[in-house]
Amino acid sequence: MPTGGYQIRDQYAIHFLTFAVVEWLDVFTRKEYIDIVLDSLRHCQKEKGLKIHAWCIMTNHVHMIASSDGRHTLSDILRDLKKYTSSQVIKAIEDNPRESRRNWMLWIFKSAGAKNTRNDHYQFWQQDNHPEECFSTAMLESKMKYIHENPLRAGFVRNEWDYMYSSAIDYYCDGKGLLEIDFL
Repeated sequence: MPTGGYQIRDQYAIHFLTFAVVEWLDVFTRKEYIDIVLDSLRHCQKEKGLKIHAWCIMTNHVHMIASSDGRHTLSDILRDLKKYTSSQVIKAIEDNPRESRRNWMLWIFKSAGAKNTRNDHYQFWQQDNHPEECFSTAMLESKMKYIHENPLRAGFVRNEWDYMYSSAIDYYCDGKGLLEIDFL
């Protein structure tokens, strides 16, 4: 790993990305929180030029193979995506009368925010996106397999394409998933 950690050096190349909730908190067990991420991803695709080649939302993290169409850098898109989804998911947790974990989750987000000088109040996402530039077809295939098998390894489904919050159906079943895919 380079001295500066994982960085997006070529802002327009295809990258494997992972971003996780602080403390690996299982937030995305509720549809309304997942929908915030999906809507924001759609907005980034339409308005900012995010190209999603493969994706999966798990209970506490998101995996993507993504790139930029050139309208914005990939770093800028991810920064905006994470900033927006962070505030919106936290607001949804605060406003959700059925959220039995509300006080506990907000305490964790507030504690994480207090440790980070970049935040005013809460921190929802971990700082890093762990970007890895995909230099070869073999690497792309390996990362796509990893993304799509994530729900299978977690025991959520029997087949990758059965997981609703993933692009596996787009690739393996000629189906249509919840996000537009820029096929590799």
